[in-house]
Amino acid sequence: MKIKRRKFLRNSVVTGTGMLGYHNLSAKSRLLEQPVPHPIVMATWDNSPAVDTAWKVIAAGGNALDAVEAGARVPEKDPLDKSVGYGGLPDESGVVTLDACIMDHQGNAGSVTFLQHIMHPISVARKVMEETPHVMLSGQGALDFALEQGFRKEKLLTEDSKKAWEAWSKQKKPFGETNFENHDTIGILAIDKQGNIAGACTTSGMAYKKHGRVGDSPIIGAGMYVDNEVGGACATGVGEYVMKTLGSFLIVELMRQGASPQQACEEAIERIVTRHPRRFKDFQVGYLAINKQGQKGAYGTEKGFEYTLSQNGSLRLNPADYFLKK
Repeated sequence: MKIKRRKFLRNSVVTGTGMLGYHNLSAKSRLLEQPVPHPIVMATWDNSPAVDTAWKVIAAGGNALDAVEAGARVPEKDPLDKSVGYGGLPDESGVVTLDACIMDHQGNAGSVTFLQHIMHPISVARKVMEETPHVMLSGQGALDFALEQGFRKEKLLTEDSKKAWEAWSKQKKPFGETNFENHDTIGILAIDKQGNIAGACTTSGMAYKKHGRVGDSPIIGAGMYVDNEVGGACATGVGEYVMKTLGSFLIVELMRQGASPQQACEEAIERIVTRHPRRFKDFQVGYLAINKQGQKGAYGTEKGFEYTLSQNGSLRLNPADYFLKK
């Protein structure tokens, strides 16, 4: 279902409860009007250990920011996860480079890009948010900062990932022909017991990418975005297409105008499909969203995108709806 901006505007004028009426309320009034939902944690793909870890933080009374960081750290240290952190597939030169971002319910954000030798980029991103006046640090500067903050320099390229890269190198195929499915970023969103929302996103990026390539994952508004008055969203898939539409920010703004999380995710995918009608069948992009009332949305370009959800003590993997069946 494509969201029509004119329809939103027309409804707001007629009923007084749509976009115009909404924005006439103060931020404090909007927050007071919204009931605190039950705590929720959701993440892209089959990331049950990450979601379970985040859920335990919230169940113990912790906040959403601590929860999403703890959850993201799980795949970052897993050598069997080929698209996140330690064990991630390298770029075309055989180097593992990492991207991550994190955002809290107060609108604070931190990000690192092109980070090497550090197992937990999500925690470095949080340090950027909390210990510097900046939002994003990159490359050698991000590494220097991480070491200053006490993080250890480590070897991230495992033997399995090295062998995979060596096999790819022998094929001598141009970039992009072999790796569209090697980009399973983890994006994670959480609502805590106080009703506050936080989000995180972490990845080793597209396998065998150009050295220096940065995707959508560390970009606030592309790979992930949170607005505590409205909700949050995160992305996975081929980041170039997410960046071109700032998908996560778009989803949150559509929810602000009155769209449900599901409607907003579908509109964000349709933006990609409309702008790239000859290419979208060749790649996967998936979005997750959650609003302040605890409603959820998930949508992808093609079949196969799924997400992990923990709510009311139940942890389960769910298939997402997708565009290509239309």
